Amino acid sequence: MYQTDMYEGMLAETIVHQGHHGEVINAYFARPLGQGPFPGMVVIHHAPGWDEWYREATRKFAHHGYATISPNLYYRAGHGTPEDVAAKVRAAGGVPDDQAVGDVAGAMQYLRALPYSNSRVGVFGTCSGGRHAYLVACRVKGSDAAVDCWGGRVVMAQEDLTPRQPVAPIEYTQDLSCPLLGLFGADDRNPTPEQVAQHEQELKKHGKSYEFHMYPGAGHGFFYYDRRDYRQAQAVDGWQKIFAFLEKYLSTPAKSA
Repeated sequence: MYQTDMYEGMLAETIVHQGHHGEVINAYFARPLGQGPFPGMVVIHHAPGWDEWYREATRKFAHHGYATISPNLYYRAGHGTPEDVAAKVRAAGGVPDDQAVGDVAGAMQYLRALPYSNSRVGVFGTCSGGRHAYLVACRVKGSDAAVDCWGGRVVMAQEDLTPRQPVAPIEYTQDLSCPLLGLFGADDRNPTPEQVAQHEQELKKHGKSYEFHMYPGAGHGFFYYDRRDYRQAQAVDGWQKIFAFLEKYLSTPAKSA
């Protein structure tokens, strides 16, 4: 039973960890105070950058009992506001998929090495971060759960492939190594409902464990309370589904008395 007078605390700070090819990058880290053991979450920021919403999301996961890290995938683009750095990254063609996967894999290793880790780590991302979460779940062995919120460009036409994004993530579906939760808006254009359906068919084809939820009346980014696309009811329901999903796959089983 939840006790209203129980102690609660959290540590949140910027740190550094090894990313792709062992390169040191920075990250935002938050965890509940206490001995744990705590499951881990890697929170992968979206195309607009390593911004305030992602710091808030990192603390939200920590509040719910997860040691959580949000790596700065744009670290190599230099300093500046999230908007300015994101513009530089977009102008360069985006973050290379291999680099993003390597940075997230390094963040996962960081979490598992913590003395209060329960050794289970999930990945979460929205927008391009949802795409990266799916790539990691397919390409990095040891992922325990993945949450893809409206990740665009999972399904890609041949002409959309680039040297930095040479393979459509859907092509890795046979290698998906953990349960997947997908949240999408019916009014989104990237991904479209048709692309989400195509992704779902591929998951079924390979017998993967997943659950997809399509929200009527919601478009791209419906979690972002500071933007006009925010949809309160859909966002609240989406967060509830996320934490129910993570509780199922990441929590330490209760010890017998």
